[in-house]
Amino acid sequence: MTDGSDEHQEAVVNSRPSDPRPPRGFWFGLVVAIVKPFMLVFTKPDFTGRENLPRSGGVVFAPNHISHFDPLVLGFFIWECRRIPRFLGKASVFKIPVLGRIISSAGQIPVYRESAQAADAFRDAVAAIERGECVGVYPEGTITRDPEMWPMTGKTGAARIALMTGCPVVPIANWGAQEVLESYTGKLRIRLLPRKTIKVRAGKPVDLSAFEGKPITNQLLHEATELIMQAVADTLGELRGETPPKELYDLRKARAKDAEDAKNDGEEKA
Repeated sequence: MTDGSDEHQEAVVNSRPSDPRPPRGFWFGLVVAIVKPFMLVFTKPDFTGRENLPRSGGVVFAPNHISHFDPLVLGFFIWECRRIPRFLGKASVFKIPVLGRIISSAGQIPVYRESAQAADAFRDAVAAIERGECVGVYPEGTITRDPEMWPMTGKTGAARIALMTGCPVVPIANWGAQEVLESYTGKLRIRLLPRKTIKVRAGKPVDLSAFEGKPITNQLLHEATELIMQAVADTLGELRGETPPKELYDLRKARAKDAEDAKNDGEEKA
């Protein structure tokens, strides 16, 4: 006998049985063989908006980032959309024994920040889009520091890739991964039981038509990025049933304010 949640989970995961699976290769097949059973056993997936992710052709998906656990969540979601995700990820992860070999062989793309290889990730992402692949870019660049866990202001990578290639950008929101693994708390606490409901929703592709045919300047990239981040925030608002903030949390400004406050405190104590 099964409960209603198990029946709902089965329906959520298998609601598009007629769609063909993409060729996955050995290494990505290994990832699927490990991750999918794990997710089905330890989480309750609630996936919506899959019709908004194109079933073929190059596409960038831009998710919010709330936990070190959400790459597994999002990878599972994209796979259930009948696409193979190619994430841009920190180069340090690719250096982890065994795991680094697996994710590298599975076609994921390392990002070398502040190094001579920093441009390689962008070049590799563009090449993947031109091959018709589905590339994931975390536009925030890191897990959100917003106190209410809304998306922060974004970096321009996703917008640059989209405007250079002409591919669509699909905003994706996820919620629930933070209940499995809280990040930046100072303690590693993984809570798999009781099973947590993991919600993921893909929004409609962001309308970037106003930028087509224009020179790709920093100003243009920032304007396009603002549209992308607002779409991500709105999609998360739909998922949470709440209204996102009018102004997204700006990590640079927050750090600058903290530094200024620390400086003022030091001067007062002196």
